[in-house]
Amino acid sequence: MASGVGILGGTFDPPHLGHLVLAEQAHRKLDLEKVALIPAGSPWQKSEAPVASAEHRLDMVRAAAGLDGLDYVEVDDREVRRPGPTYTIDTLLERGDPNPCLIMGADVALGLPTWHRAEEVMELARIAVAPRSGVDGEEVDAALGGRAEWLDIPHLPLSGSEIRAQSLRGESIEFLVPVPVWHYIAMNSLYGYSEDELAWVVRDPSDRFDPSDPSASGE
Repeated sequence: MASGVGILGGTFDPPHLGHLVLAEQAHRKLDLEKVALIPAGSPWQKSEAPVASAEHRLDMVRAAAGLDGLDYVEVDDREVRRPGPTYTIDTLLERGDPNPCLIMGADVALGLPTWHRAEEVMELARIAVAPRSGVDGEEVDAALGGRAEWLDIPHLPLSGSEIRAQSLRGESIEFLVPVPVWHYIAMNSLYGYSEDELAWVVRDPSDRFDPSDPSASGE
């Protein structure tokens, strides 16, 4: 029987296919009952503020979670609603999951010891780590004190910053993000999309993601 809840946090600026692959593989390989996608409100360690607003990023995560087959995914908006900086320890304590598992890439895991109340975070939650090119696994193991549970999964070399840059260059991001997210980006003119591009991006009005429709999200 599946047990435990996976927690996949981030700015999701925008949410992309790499996030969904990570959530799906962690769900299957760790036998997790649920995976919660938690967009950060005001991430304290980010040197720059997210490009899209917290509300837009939350709606995009809801759009991604509404895809067929993602019934094990839930969207948690507590960090967007919480005033001030976003700390993982607060989220873990507020949620109170009996067997939480933080899901992250090796690049993020390497910096986990610098997080606010990092030792408590590592005591409260399992740490599932996906390999990342250019990140030494032994360094991650040392940083986490041997707590890393490595996920043997394919790595999609996607990043929000590169997707944003590609969009701003006028290049297509259609196959880098879930289709409902792509539509949402176009409809809201995010990351350089213009109104002229909207007509061909959202070819069928019935495909448009409506954040006010509860059936369209993973909640």
